[in-house]
Amino acid sequence: MAMRWLKVWLIIGLLLGSIVPAGMALADEAGTAPLPPEIQDNSTTEMQAVAEHIVSALERLHNITSMIIEKTNVSENSTVFEHYQKAEEYREVAIQDYQNGNYEGAIANGILAMRHYKVILEKAKNVRNDVRERIQEELRRMQAYFKAAEKTIRKAQEEGINVGDAPQLLNQTKEAYRQVMEDIKNRDLEKAREDLEVARELKKGLDEKLMEIRKELAYANADKIVDEFLKRGEKGIEIAQRIIERANESGRNATKLQERLEAFQSVYEQVKELADQGNYTEALDVIIANKETVKEFYKAIHFIKRKAHEREVREEMKDMAMLIKGLHERIGKDAKALAKLYRKGVDTRAAQLKLKTAAQEVRLSAELLKRVKKAEAKAHLLTALDLLEDVESFIVKHA
Repeated sequence: MAMRWLKVWLIIGLLLGSIVPAGMALADEAGTAPLPPEIQDNSTTEMQAVAEHIVSALERLHNITSMIIEKTNVSENSTVFEHYQKAEEYREVAIQDYQNGNYEGAIANGILAMRHYKVILEKAKNVRNDVRERIQEELRRMQAYFKAAEKTIRKAQEEGINVGDAPQLLNQTKEAYRQVMEDIKNRDLEKAREDLEVARELKKGLDEKLMEIRKELAYANADKIVDEFLKRGEKGIEIAQRIIERANESGRNATKLQERLEAFQSVYEQVKELADQGNYTEALDVIIANKETVKEFYKAIHFIKRKAHEREVREEMKDMAMLIKGLHERIGKDAKALAKLYRKGVDTRAAQLKLKTAAQEVRLSAELLKRVKKAEAKAHLLTALDLLEDVESFIVKHA
């Protein structure tokens, strides 16, 4: 008896210490030690003790995570808040199960709640570093920005374009960001924030200067830009015409794309006519003046392509919905098989716990699929499949 209780307390310690979905280890261990008849009716059992400590841990986790959610002003649309809601749902069910004497249910739901609490706690652990990481990410991006700026200035100088004070602005901006980097190295986050504002203001001035230089560069290379516009535009027109043709054949409405195509073709013809005359500067003027028309045309093509992709995704989701339906049937069959084994005297507690957890995972997957969260739904389905394989191996072994 003492050895069995030692095993149970070790399991509780591991489970609550790591806050991981290690419930399967718990189920296996609990299932190896059937309770003797003389204590089966006692109010304190091994399963009850485990459930009691899990429920107690859930209360502590609830208090900690609630404080985190409140203090960090977590958005209701964030994934952290979704995990919090799920954790709270499972916690409430676990407490209800415990109060109703359903200790296995309390353990199963408690484990699922802990999975979601774990995500929140891991996020909270990194909250202190979030600002630092965001600043460091901006510093990394600026390295590429500075290289591009240097290239623009150098190219303009090579083509005899007056770049004014652009080199000085670039050096000042670089130095400002270097100061921010020093602040981060010195772990002075407040100063880093202040210096970052200064650096960003300098960058705005540099942006404006670079925009002027790029415009002059564009006109200096008008022939190349116009030729590229015509080449890309010809392909775009062909794609749009094919999409419209297929849409008409299938009875879909392609009016918007047709309108955008006609507007773009008008611009394209003007540019082509000027380019054929060798008047690239005016051709570039036409492109710049009609940049919104050009943008809307390519946006329409992209939209149609995205819609086609979404139709493919919907088909995939239909397949997942069928899989979920099949898993529900499978769970029902496994439940009957376990009940039959139980009537034969087989200890099925470990398998029953796994089956309940699998059912919870399938339900969660179905909810996520309704919210078009395919990747998350798939992850939970894979967990359910693993659990069901264990259950069905147990059934085959004891049949």
